[in-house]
Amino acid sequence: MNNLPIQIAVDGYSSCGKSTLAKELAREMGYLYVDSGAMYRSVTLFALRNNAFNDNDFNKSLLIKNIENITIHFELDKNSDPITFLNNKNVENQIRRIEVSSKVSIISAIPEVREKMVRLQRKMSENRSVVMDGRDIGTVVFPDAKIKFFITADIDVRAKRRYDEMVEKKNEVDFEEVKKNLMERDLLDQTRSVSPLRMADNAILIDNSYLNKKEQLELAINYVKKILNENKN
Repeated sequence: MNNLPIQIAVDGYSSCGKSTLAKELAREMGYLYVDSGAMYRSVTLFALRNNAFNDNDFNKSLLIKNIENITIHFELDKNSDPITFLNNKNVENQIRRIEVSSKVSIISAIPEVREKMVRLQRKMSENRSVVMDGRDIGTVVFPDAKIKFFITADIDVRAKRRYDEMVEKKNEVDFEEVKKNLMERDLLDQTRSVSPLRMADNAILIDNSYLNKKEQLELAINYVKKILNENKN
């Protein structure tokens, strides 16, 4: 790959473990990790805080009007885990709450939002190699990436993972509500008109329903090393 920056795209369903894989893969390879989902969650939090949602009504024009007032960046904590900042404020915990999860698919379907996020994501990868996870990284953000993964898992496994994550962060949630939210997000993500969730033609499929984190990481690293070796020249 001639020493040019390398993009590793990790796409897949919500709560299928793609963020965990991408983060650990980036650490192993010494690349920058970018959580694109956190970026869309941040925009959703911005919309909620600025009254774009009023009961069941959504004022899309209000968000679009203020889209250029949104800045997003990542910093590492003491454990080298990424922390999401919205307009220079740490929002890592807030963007994981159920009120954000229930609205993020609405926000991520807006063309103006996706255009801004894609610009930011590509800029982050201009001068260094990155591992980026999301739903359209291998199909839209980095369509020419040589290394692409698509991660999936059984819906009940995914719901349990999200439920445990939210309980650990001391959020009061119901398992069935979490599962219902995931199923609704799957439908919205796969059927939206702009950048729908789909597996890139040249992506490697990993179903991690019965894999632990170590097994999944080892599998991915073996694929990455194989592809890098094949493209040395």
